[in-house]
Amino acid sequence: MASKPSDPAAAPAPAAAPVAVKILIAGGFGVGKTTLVGAVSEIRPLQTEELLTDQGVDVDDTAGVEQKTTTTVAMDFGRITIRDGLVLYLFGTPGQDRFWFMWDELSYGALGAVVLADTRRLPDCFPAVDYFESRGLPFVVAVNRFDDGYDYTPEEIREALDLGEAIPVLLCDVRERTSGKEVLTTLVRHVLAVHRTEDQGVPAL
Repeated sequence: MASKPSDPAAAPAPAAAPVAVKILIAGGFGVGKTTLVGAVSEIRPLQTEELLTDQGVDVDDTAGVEQKTTTTVAMDFGRITIRDGLVLYLFGTPGQDRFWFMWDELSYGALGAVVLADTRRLPDCFPAVDYFESRGLPFVVAVNRFDDGYDYTPEEIREALDLGEAIPVLLCDVRERTSGKEVLTTLVRHVLAVHRTEDQGVPAL
């Protein structure tokens, strides 16, 4: 007896491919970019850290982060699934001035950015803020809470950085996955608010 042809309508629909969104993690030297990517990534993060040497003594400003012994020389890379169908690919930028030439390459195709700030060295995040503002790339400012940092409120940080009211400013601890994920979720919501459309390829949360 011949088998009955299968009904195409009864076949399950193929699962939609997840939307992949490129996000930059930026900020000054020693602010915690590598730590954030490592804390939230669901894969083993790619890191390009090298030991600080005497050759960088007159180049890299370590005031306030004297205990730091390594530095990112290219980028950090990680991945996190924010929700079903939405995956963020994280690219951590190098913090020192001498590596800023790489920012244009890293920012290509990015939909948003996190600017990490350290209250002990707040001016260090100015270049990242200026960079993303000049390119019209949506960003949030996440203040990494260091034990010996200053206890500024988000509004005080906003005023110090001269940020508009629409730009989210929040406190975080980049060592904690939950805290880092909240920063990234806030960024995605901000990107949606800026574009106010799903045509940018970012589904609603």
